[in-house]
Amino acid sequence: MKKLILILLLLATVTARAELTWLTDLDEAKKVATKENKKLLVDFTGSDWCGYCIKLHKEVFDSPEFEKFAKDYVLVELDFPHKKEQPAAEKARNQAASKKFAVSGFPTVLIMTAGGKVLNRAAGYAPDSGPDAYLPRLGAPVSKKGKAAPSKK
Repeated sequence: MKKLILILLLLATVTARAELTWLTDLDEAKKVATKENKKLLVDFTGSDWCGYCIKLHKEVFDSPEFEKFAKDYVLVELDFPHKKEQPAAEKARNQAASKKFAVSGFPTVLIMTAGGKVLNRAAGYAPDSGPDAYLPRLGAPVSKKGKAAPSKK
C-alpha cells in the first residue's frame, strides 16, 4: 500500500505543470522582455464574457503545447471584463493599448518585440481547433506530423 501511494505521488508530481505567469502591464512586460531577451505575447481578451476568449484559454493557453511554446515569451493579458472589477489605471492602459494596436475584436493575440514592434497578429479563435491549429498562427513552426512544434529562440 505504501508503494502504491508513493507511486501515485510521484506520478502526480511528474504530470503537474507549472502555472504560467501573465503580466497585466504592457510597459512592465516590455522591460522584462528586454532584460530576459524574449518576445512578447499579448492577449487582448474579454475574460468574463467573450466565449471565444474563454475557449482559447481553456483549449490552447492551458495546454502543455502552449507551455512549451510560451517559454520564449513574456506573456501579457490585457483584459476588458464586463463583470470583474478592474483598477482604473489598468483599464485606461488597456484601452490605450487597444487603440494603439487597432484591436477591433476579441480575442486578439499579438507577438511583439521587446520594443513593441508587432511581428504577428492572430484575431479570433475557432473553438475546438486546439493548440495544433492555433500555435502556427502565432508563428510556431509546424512539425512533420502537422502539429505545432515547440518554439525555438
